[in-house]
Amino acid sequence: MTYCVGLLLNDGMVLLSDTRTNAGLDNISTYRKMFTFEDPGERVIVIMTAGSLSVTQTAIAQLREAIEDADATPETSIMLAPTLLKVAEIVGARLAAVRAEVDERLSAMQGASASMIVAGQRKGGAMRLFLIYPEGNFIEATEDTPFLQIGEHKYGKPILDRVVKPTTSLSDAQKAVLLSMDSTLRSNLSVGMPLDLAVIDRDACKVTQKRRIEAGDPAFRAMSEAWSNALRDGFAKIEI
Repeated sequence: MTYCVGLLLNDGMVLLSDTRTNAGLDNISTYRKMFTFEDPGERVIVIMTAGSLSVTQTAIAQLREAIEDADATPETSIMLAPTLLKVAEIVGARLAAVRAEVDERLSAMQGASASMIVAGQRKGGAMRLFLIYPEGNFIEATEDTPFLQIGEHKYGKPILDRVVKPTTSLSDAQKAVLLSMDSTLRSNLSVGMPLDLAVIDRDACKVTQKRRIEAGDPAFRAMSEAWSNALRDGFAKIEI
């Protein structure tokens, strides 16, 4: 299982993913689920993945291969695509194709499923954030819904619903996604650390802040404890 979340704000974007992958209770591993593609100052694309590891890793590998292809075109390479919408279309088509291929090989078993979050900006264009479904279609974050989630999202959604607005600062947004992840970690053991955090400032067209948060990170632990105490105090003050 996985939890990834992306926020689209007036000041930039904040992205967070866990790294736990399991294939049963006795087969738990750590795999990166956040992938960055950059031409600093010109274009930045961050992709986060959830679902079947065979599907997501193959799709990411094929996207990288298309970028490095000497015959790459704006129709095949996310680093040449003229808009972020075209990037989402390329990623969606690649995800759907890989999923269909894996499904065919596993036809006697339950089909493989995977989804992705694509975030980025090209020079002169707007910041955009997309959720790519297993079938390759997608939705886009808006001012009314400035965040997108994939994976085990239900535990971390309430705090985002309550505090995240387009006007939320990048520092508060980092706090929000980390507390959202903390709620998920506490409620679902199939989501686990380390965590990957990325921040993209508006118009920077590059990842301006990147951080891996390991298990036992003192700052994350302190924030988690402070949030728990605040919830307990707030609960105690409510009268019925």
